[in-house]
Amino acid sequence: MSEVCLGRQKFPSQLFRALRLCWRTVPMIGALATLNYLAPTTAYAQQMDPRSYANVPVDLNFLLVGYSYSWGDVVLDPSVPVANADAKVNTALLGYIRSVDFWGQSGTVALILPYASANGHGDVEGQTQSIVRSGVGDVALRLSVNLYGAPALSLQEFRDYKQDLIVGASLLMTAPTGRYYPDKVINIGTNRWSFKPEVGVSKGLGKWILEGALGVTFYTDNDEFYPGNSVRQQDPLYAAQAHVIYNFSPALWASLDMTYYVGGTTSVNDVPKADLQQNARWGTTISQALNQNNSIKFYFGTGAIVRAGTKFNTAGIAWQYRWGGGL
Repeated sequence: MSEVCLGRQKFPSQLFRALRLCWRTVPMIGALATLNYLAPTTAYAQQMDPRSYANVPVDLNFLLVGYSYSWGDVVLDPSVPVANADAKVNTALLGYIRSVDFWGQSGTVALILPYASANGHGDVEGQTQSIVRSGVGDVALRLSVNLYGAPALSLQEFRDYKQDLIVGASLLMTAPTGRYYPDKVINIGTNRWSFKPEVGVSKGLGKWILEGALGVTFYTDNDEFYPGNSVRQQDPLYAAQAHVIYNFSPALWASLDMTYYVGGTTSVNDVPKADLQQNARWGTTISQALNQNNSIKFYFGTGAIVRAGTKFNTAGIAWQYRWGGGL
């Protein structure tokens, strides 16, 4: 059997092909899901995460470290008394992903922890004020399983896998672990739970992959909303995302990403607010495998249509390290 030299290690050529295919299909989930410090009402609906329902060899572990920078005008929730807002936000991201076997189908379990530092200014009750916030954001847990077209395979078996149609489902949950001040208008944490079930499809067409997903986010009440003794409720927020992906090689791919979300009307102390979300965002992603253990991803996103929520630009980078699964 022929061998391929990678660094100082030698691998059978078929196994090396499986490694490259694995990198091409591994999703870096949650990289754009950490923007809750700007607008808790829409953060997870704004996700644009290609390859979320790709097949991945089971029993692999992934360590994810990322950084993003967001800037631009911010159209805050109308229930918050801030106008003409502008912010700059730095976010660090730490995550762990495990690929698992769900009764013969492939899936992933992911835990994401963000840390954010934000500074901005805006008009609060007619007076210009500035703020600086930093701290840990709300922790997120995502469970994903491919229901069709992506059987659970070992790394050795994965070398013969070729994607056709994949149908999957996921559940994204956030917990109120982030830093939150009840007497502050702007916070990093949200002081509430959220639950986002989603279904997605992915179709392979040669070097192209077309993806789409539909999801809805449900929120618990925030019973310590500004100025600290108010109760804030929010209706479900519906979201759709689509991705067009091109594989330049087994180690390099790029995508055009789009999302649209609507709903999420809020009320404070049972008084409804005129803050229906009806926004769209677009972006692009590039991912490159560096070797059998490391890959890197660059991404950019911006607001396309904003009625209420956030209008900002985000640029980021994420590094991923893989181990286990027979490597």
